[in-house]
Amino acid sequence: MSSYNTFAMVYDRYMDNVPYDDWVDYILRIIEKYYYKKPKLVLDLGCGTGNVTQLLADKGIDMIGVDNSSDMLSVAKEKARQNNSDILYLLQDMREFELYGTVDCIISICDSINYIVDEDDLLKVFKLANNYLDPKGLFIFDLNTYYKYNNVLSDNTFAETSEDSAYIWDNYYYEEDEINEYDLTLFIKDENNHYNRYTETHYQKMYDLDKVKQLIIKSGLEYINCFDAFTLELPTHTSERVYFIAREQGKQT
Repeated sequence: MSSYNTFAMVYDRYMDNVPYDDWVDYILRIIEKYYYKKPKLVLDLGCGTGNVTQLLADKGIDMIGVDNSSDMLSVAKEKARQNNSDILYLLQDMREFELYGTVDCIISICDSINYIVDEDDLLKVFKLANNYLDPKGLFIFDLNTYYKYNNVLSDNTFAETSEDSAYIWDNYYYEEDEINEYDLTLFIKDENNHYNRYTETHYQKMYDLDKVKQLIIKSGLEYINCFDAFTLELPTHTSERVYFIAREQGKQT
């Protein structure tokens, strides 16, 4: 799994076009549809710089954020400080995360789950989610699809510049392994007006949607539904992102 080390410094700058408010509204819409009460405590798994975590906290929900990048969490903690938010941030790998108790809901979005490149590890994540959810609690997560990797990202290069930084993002999709490689080159200006070059390589796994459903069921979670992102419609062959909804089962209320 990638830990987004150098990219953390400029992550929010290049993600400023992401409609996080709409994403949060969509998550809350799903929770309202499938959960029997208003959630009080939610875990954001793979929370990054805490954009979604903070927005949910602003709506009065107690939040926990888990990420395996100390740099990303440093940015998230600073946001919480500036907003006087009492968010608990934990530096942990989602494949072996530990909480002090259970939560109403777990979310994992912005393709964090795609960074789990081994099916056995993905099953571990699902089992942990089931373990740390309250009775009938929801696990909501998104995934990039085959269509996106093969038709949007594959062998394409994206680049963007700002006043004091730039990035080049090369993609390679290896169909046999169902792995997308992201080669990221960053140029970041320092206090001496010199541009320093940094490189990172990230890997994401393309998961067949039926396989994900099987792993959800195998983990002990109840499979609820899968939607084309930001809708309540079933995925199509051109869906670029999908949302899965699973429910804890087995604990007594």
